[in-house]
This record gives sequence, C-alpha cells and structure tokens, in this order.
Amino acid sequence: MSDKSVKDTEKFFPLAGLARDGWSTAEEATATCYCGAVQLVFPLSKPGFRGSFVCHCSDCRKITASMFTSAFIVLDTHLRQVRGEDSMKQFGQSRTVDQTEMTNFFCGTCGSLMYRRSSGFPGISILRIGTVDDFKLAETALKPTFEQWVEHKVGWLKEIEDMAQIEGQASLS
Repeated sequence: MSDKSVKDTEKFFPLAGLARDGWSTAEEATATCYCGAVQLVFPLSKPGFRGSFVCHCSDCRKITASMFTSAFIVLDTHLRQVRGEDSMKQFGQSRTVDQTEMTNFFCGTCGSLMYRRSSGFPGISILRIGTVDDFKLAETALKPTFEQWVEHKVGWLKEIEDMAQIEGQASLS
C-alpha cells in the first residue's frame, strides 16, 4: 500500500459484508465480496484504470437482478487478487446482448459477482462499483461518466445528469 493515502474525510467504509480489511490510497483500492473470501486490488488512475459507466443492457439487468449496473474497467495487467482465487467460480456464455463470450467471475461462497470479461474486449476486466470497499470512491474516482445501452433503460429511470448517453455498446478498451 502506498504512503500517499486519500484524506480520511474522503473515505467511507460502512458496515457492508463481513470483511473489515478494505483500504484505499490515492493510487489504488480494494474490492471485496460480501462474505470477505475474495479481495481484489485495482488502480484508480491510468494506465490501469480505464473508466466507469452505467449499463442498462439486458445482460446486466439479469445478472445483477436490478435495472442497471454501475461498473468500471481495469486492464487485467493491473488487477491483483489478494485472496480467494480458490474460492472463485466462473460462468460464461455467448448468448449475450452483443454476441460475445462473456465470462462472470464470482465468489463461490456468497455469490458476489466480482468482475466480468468479454471476448470482445480482451485484456480488460469489468468490475462492479458496489464491491469496492471505500464507498466514497463511487462519488469520486469511480464516478461513472457515461450510460450505455440507454435504449434498454426502464422508463421510470431518468437520464443521469452530466453523463454521456450511448445507444448500444460503448468502446470499453
């Protein structure tokens, strides 16, 4: 962990799941599954961090059991698994909204979806903002900048202010 920590007033680690060892610095942070068995470390800036977004596609709606997902993109070369590699399970299939093979990596104990990888975007992982231990990062470094698959958005959900609106799939690399 780096000595350059984000100011304590800019961090928020609420009671959320069983793990209590999440952290964040100005350069990187942790994401942990609900039971704490799996923990990842990811960068908060380029070149490893590639951006964040909200997705309304039918795949994201189904896999999150919600109306959208909030996610961020990390180069695989910059994603580290601290623990739980043996706990991880995978499920992949190619009957997806963009017709690419999408593999989901989740905790085999609690079922938390930690990240996804698409054959259409090799070399990147798509992590869920909700798994990040420092909740304040969702409002700062990980705040989404665009919405994609907006044509799939439910009618009662309005456009998010100051976010680009993209029909279909954005370029994630």
